[in-house]
Amino acid sequence: MNGVNSDWATAELNKFIESTMMRNGSGGGFITTRDVTASSDDFITMQAPVVEKILDRVLPDWRTEVPDTSANNRWSRHREAALRAREVLSRDKELSENLGENAPQISAADLHPWAWSGARSLWQSAHYRSAVEDAAKKLNAETQNKVGRRDVAETDLFKQAFSLDAAAPGKARLRRMKPDDSDTYRSLQRGAMALAEGIFAGIRNPLTHEAGIELDEQVALEYLAALSILARWVDDSTVERAS
Repeated sequence: MNGVNSDWATAELNKFIESTMMRNGSGGGFITTRDVTASSDDFITMQAPVVEKILDRVLPDWRTEVPDTSANNRWSRHREAALRAREVLSRDKELSENLGENAPQISAADLHPWAWSGARSLWQSAHYRSAVEDAAKKLNAETQNKVGRRDVAETDLFKQAFSLDAAAPGKARLRRMKPDDSDTYRSLQRGAMALAEGIFAGIRNPLTHEAGIELDEQVALEYLAALSILARWVDDSTVERAS
């Protein structure tokens, strides 16, 4: 599974599965009829946050789709989900090859940090439209920081930052390569300006005006990928300031 250390995740799931196994308890040296988990509830509680993050990556809908199968074990849903996730991890390659195209996959967590860190908290609660909006805001803020400006934002910010004009006082430029008179240099600068205009006109602005419409997860991921490309171009650019 893309972006997941399967060996580590499987080991954590195994530990949790063993800890939450129900067994007959004992009291005062005598066997009782009360079932208890193999490990103490405190120990399992400490494991739970890590296991939940693994489950969120492997089985995103586990909280609603996996049934709570036991009234005696408050960890039954977690345990059932852990069993399922372990099987998915162990057979991930087989599943990809036999149930669909074995095509490259994109993980949001592997996108440029400006795109993912802006979106992460809302993404994990399935607020995809708001997550993309926040990623765009993060990209805008980081670009303002890089060129030292607060007087312009969004499309105008990127047009000025990637302008072919020389830097002027208070108007630093971003250069994707060392400036020269080549078509390549001009193309790189124009491309960054065009991509930024497309992102803010075609993605950011419609999301702002359509607050009640949620995005499909796949569409939102593609939007994040576009933001990631622009973020990488900004991050990798050299700042040119007026001497």
